[in-house]
Amino acid sequence: MIVLADVLDRRQVLALREGLAAAPFRDGRETAGPAAEQVKSNQQARGDDPGVVALARMVRLALEIHPTVQTLVRPVRWSGLMFSRYGLGQSYGMHVDNAAVYDPAGWPVRTDFSFTLFLSDPETYEGGGLVVRDLTGDREFRPAAGSAVLYATGQLHRVEPVTRGERLACVGWMQSLLRRPDQREILFDLEQVREGLDPGDSTLLLDKAIGNLLRLWGED
Repeated sequence: MIVLADVLDRRQVLALREGLAAAPFRDGRETAGPAAEQVKSNQQARGDDPGVVALARMVRLALEIHPTVQTLVRPVRWSGLMFSRYGLGQSYGMHVDNAAVYDPAGWPVRTDFSFTLFLSDPETYEGGGLVVRDLTGDREFRPAAGSAVLYATGQLHRVEPVTRGERLACVGWMQSLLRRPDQREILFDLEQVREGLDPGDSTLLLDKAIGNLLRLWGED
């Protein structure tokens, strides 16, 4: 689990809020699987609305250029992005996301990574934390608006009940060029080492090794 700070700047956050204020929403259970719909209580912006499509494009472009997304996730396919709204008393109980979803064109996307991009300032609502469970227990996140939580899709997670205000967020899924988590970690570590080196023969050799590993392990 990683918090990506400042994926969006303040101007972008305000533009997204303004756009969502005018967007049509529907019952979030309509997009949940049979098990998840039993514990899901929120609203989602209609993904076929042209205004919502434009807002989703803004979010995706911001994530695509984020350095951690580029070096850890290495996305080759994206799901359609969804904007969720939680009002007073709404929540999403513990669940696991589907192993595959579909992109806007109808092509399947293996869900290697999930993200939640927060659009509400944490002081404007209470509750509504994203809780992700790993081997050490549950971790709760309520980052600043414009920041995202990135985590492996196979992890159990939930959204705590909102007890005051309104929680807006964007969620989505990405398929990585690398199927195996250990391979992704190795390449991510190598990228971090490279960032600390001065340009020269060592960085050239490291670039060569990273490129060769991507060719060896990568799949589309």
